[in-house]
Amino acid sequence: MKILVTGAAGFIGAHCVLRLIRDGHQVLGLDNFNSYYDPQLKHDRVTWVRGEVGDFQLQTVDLADASALAALFAEQRPQVVIHLAAQAGVRYSLENPRAYLDSNLSGFLNILECCRQHPVEHLIYASSSSVYGANQSTPYSVQDSVNHPLSLYAATKKANELMAHSYSHLFGIPCTGLRFFTVYGPWGRPDMSPIQFAKAISEGQPLQLFNYGEHQRDFTYIDDIIESIARLIERAPQANPQWNREQPDPASSMAPWRLFNIGGQHPVELKTYLALIEKHLGQQAVVELLPLQPGDVLNTCADASDLAQATGFQPRIELDDGLGRFIAWFRDYYPTASRPRAARG
Repeated sequence: MKILVTGAAGFIGAHCVLRLIRDGHQVLGLDNFNSYYDPQLKHDRVTWVRGEVGDFQLQTVDLADASALAALFAEQRPQVVIHLAAQAGVRYSLENPRAYLDSNLSGFLNILECCRQHPVEHLIYASSSSVYGANQSTPYSVQDSVNHPLSLYAATKKANELMAHSYSHLFGIPCTGLRFFTVYGPWGRPDMSPIQFAKAISEGQPLQLFNYGEHQRDFTYIDDIIESIARLIERAPQANPQWNREQPDPASSMAPWRLFNIGGQHPVELKTYLALIEKHLGQQAVVELLPLQPGDVLNTCADASDLAQATGFQPRIELDDGLGRFIAWFRDYYPTASRPRAARG
């Protein structure tokens, strides 16, 4: 199939492009290579993918540029769109909220309009476990209400789900939203804890552990995310014939629209997570314990049973195994940071 991947130079996007090309799809990548973090990492991801599977089409386009995006769709006519581009980060949304409006709302509207004007067989887009917000009952189910987001980032992701539903209802666009739970692995983002922690430990610098390391996260290895996406591509949603307007199912619809959690389903305390990173690095961390940060969800745990039912797959890579693979990549990509420090006399 001809597949457009937005955010193709991003963490999930690069892995997704690699898998799709290996599966025999014709892939067109799109990225704006913005400076939210060092663009060199994005370029290096692209070089890595091309080294593995050869060249692929990659265009530098900003989602907020509606005319450029429309021209791309008119020329390329993708059958499937995997929309992974977004302004990420919970804490950054407190500092620069307008970036989230431009990318996550206006940019997503432009994607929806292009899928309307140039009909696609399936739009798959990234949502986030952050939408569960103030919910305390775990595991989080796609049947749960998500009306209390704790950050603007989370609010924009819930808005994406609602926008997709309206376009699915009005224009028949098959839309699947994926709520990712704390994705980690090789080529990850430097603003996320695996790289931040590994760098701090390797360099003997203090690292900040919020909520005193007592909150839990449902870590999901990148390969499990990509396997889920690959299996969903040809499973475009259809209208749910049992959908009841009086008792509406939050995860399906009378429109061709679905939601899925993708999470490891085994939440781990941050202290345990840090101990595993220390083990794989062979070094101890210098830890600064701090309160929970504004916008952070206390605990996360995914109920991915709907995903398993729809695809026959659910995340399976254990955190210890996944962090071992991540640290092997980290030592290769950041050789100076990961070089063992000399013992002090």
